[in-house]
Amino acid sequence: MNAVVADVITDSSRAARYARCVKMSKKNEWQIDRDLLRDRTFDFSRKFLPDGLSHVDHLGFLAADEARLLSQIQGRTYAYIFGLVERFISAKMLEQGRAQVLGNQLALEGLVRFSNEEIKHQELFRRMEAMIGAHMAPGYHQVADPNDVARVVLASSTWSVLALTCHIELFVQSHYDKSIAPREELCPVFKDVFMYHWKDECQHVMLDELEWTDEHAKLSVSERDQAVEDFVALVIAVDGILQAQSRSDANYFIRNVGRTVSAEDASQIEATVPAAYRWQYIISGVQHPHFGRLLASMTTAEQMDRILGALAPIMRD
Repeated sequence: MNAVVADVITDSSRAARYARCVKMSKKNEWQIDRDLLRDRTFDFSRKFLPDGLSHVDHLGFLAADEARLLSQIQGRTYAYIFGLVERFISAKMLEQGRAQVLGNQLALEGLVRFSNEEIKHQELFRRMEAMIGAHMAPGYHQVADPNDVARVVLASSTWSVLALTCHIELFVQSHYDKSIAPREELCPVFKDVFMYHWKDECQHVMLDELEWTDEHAKLSVSERDQAVEDFVALVIAVDGILQAQSRSDANYFIRNVGRTVSAEDASQIEATVPAAYRWQYIISGVQHPHFGRLLASMTTAEQMDRILGALAPIMRD
């Protein structure tokens, strides 16, 4: 299973996949104001994130307006976190594209387009977070700076960064397909943001797989082993950010919900929000069937056991 994975994807198949990514990028090209926002604003009479992602339905003691507020706070953080990860993803894809400048021109075009689309996503999520924040009470806090996070991530091995990127872009698709698109009660602009995001990520994940398997084929046994360690470290670091942000968001909600929250209810809120964030940004990606197949194809049984063992405390949430 761990023989040269890149051999499974033949040169002709790779060329066809790069060509398909470029074609999809051109076909699906969109602009933030012209196509998505269209002078619309977020509807604060509706939830932003569905219950399947926010887990607000686990807090049965919340009134409808309180559950809606917690969904909107989590929606604001959803925009912040995606803007944060797009920072290192766009930088990494620019780096990958640089390696193709005098090589595969289809790959170069695909990676340049990928980078440009991620830069557009960063702008979108910054604007989205600001638009939502303008309607919320002061005191909301972002716990990590995107540039600081990107520097740490980009210092890791390319294999581990591409693995993390593939993981993220697969759960983006899953979130939209299974949780966001089917829910008619959600804010229409929020839904549209993630419809357009989903369109781009459908082609990006194909590039992720091509780049990841190509990088895997270049590595020695010891380099692959270190890459696995790096991937585990990155996921644990992401979890650290999520735990800090979830504590901040839970406290922000309790301060702004408009009533005194009992100690018992506060404890449940403080347990539910971190679990929701782990589900949104880690578990739903790790459990994605395609990610599991890719990861298994590029790791030994012993390496997979190390990954699963290290992530077990997170996956139990």
